[in-house]
Amino acid sequence: MALTPIVELGVAEAYELLSVRFGVLDLPPLEAIENEDWGRDHLLSRFEEIPADALAAAGLTWDDRETEPPTPAPLDSD
Repeated sequence: MALTPIVELGVAEAYELLSVRFGVLDLPPLEAIENEDWGRDHLLSRFEEIPADALAAAGLTWDDRETEPPTPAPLDSD
């Protein structure tokens, strides 16, 4: 199963995950932040407090790459 990059979450989705799944209780009301420029950034920054293994268990990752980067080709030695 592919993990969803945290940066792809919408405001409402991030809010629900933080408050319901991870039990973060000190968030501003969703209505106060959902249309604010700083609101999404604030929510995403709160994911930094959650251990990577807990994020992975919820299907989330900080990495926005689907796969590992390609291995560079060896340099020709002439």
